[in-house]
Amino acid sequence: MTQTDVKSGFAGIGSGRIYYETAGEGTPFVMIHAGVADSRMWNHEFAYYARRYQAIRYDMRRFGRSEPVEGEFSDLEDLNGLLEHLQINRPVILMGCSMGGGLALDFAVTNLYRVRALILVGSAPNNLALEAEEDEELYEAAEKAFSEGDLDLAAELETRAWFDGAGRGPRQVNPDARRLVVEMNRTAMEHAAKKLGKRKSHPEINAAERLEEIRVPVLIVVGAQDNDYMHAAADYMLERLPFASKVIIENAAHLPNMDHPEQFCRLVDEFLAGINA
Repeated sequence: MTQTDVKSGFAGIGSGRIYYETAGEGTPFVMIHAGVADSRMWNHEFAYYARRYQAIRYDMRRFGRSEPVEGEFSDLEDLNGLLEHLQINRPVILMGCSMGGGLALDFAVTNLYRVRALILVGSAPNNLALEAEEDEELYEAAEKAFSEGDLDLAAELETRAWFDGAGRGPRQVNPDARRLVVEMNRTAMEHAAKKLGKRKSHPEINAAERLEEIRVPVLIVVGAQDNDYMHAAADYMLERLPFASKVIIENAAHLPNMDHPEQFCRLVDEFLAGINA
């Protein structure tokens, strides 16, 4: 895929402008990034799946190239608005990581006939409360650094928590992928520091209690070095989603596709082959 094959732009949704890229033809394949990243976390997958699908990735509001603006906004309304802007009128494959996976689930339970399949990476339904032991030290240190305006330190600490993960250090992960995570997360922190916009939550959707309604194939992916909550959430979803399967990627944490892009795509290919059979 060359750069000329990629169509990019900004969708005006509400008071904001949402940056997006699309390439390829076929079933729409929408990729939603994690809260410590932006659409660049899907660099490998976007190029790979544009060969067979209409690949779509975007920066959620206050991430990447989607600048924050004043006023209340909804990630779900932004996603619906983007699909309308792109004139996507057929069922979509949604792949979301972390926060992006929670959004994909909210979209699925409110648009039951617009989803063909879900791929949930290091994800949980929004507002899901589970008992899981966590090491809060890095998270608290990152919050403290952010509150003190040290965005470089905050981004580094969050990368240790989310990308390096449990039992791994910076020298045990792909250095190029790690640098990109730090860069993406720091950009998100720069946007957050502007204190513009207020995210609207949708507790009325309650996806955690409605998983049985999602009667489409679902692939749950979790990195072995991700935190205990994410592993517990993966098991919670596996028990309740009617057509779900789960895979664990070894030597990977919260962004396993960036740890092992080729292995990740093989797993997704196997899943997609099953739904296309």
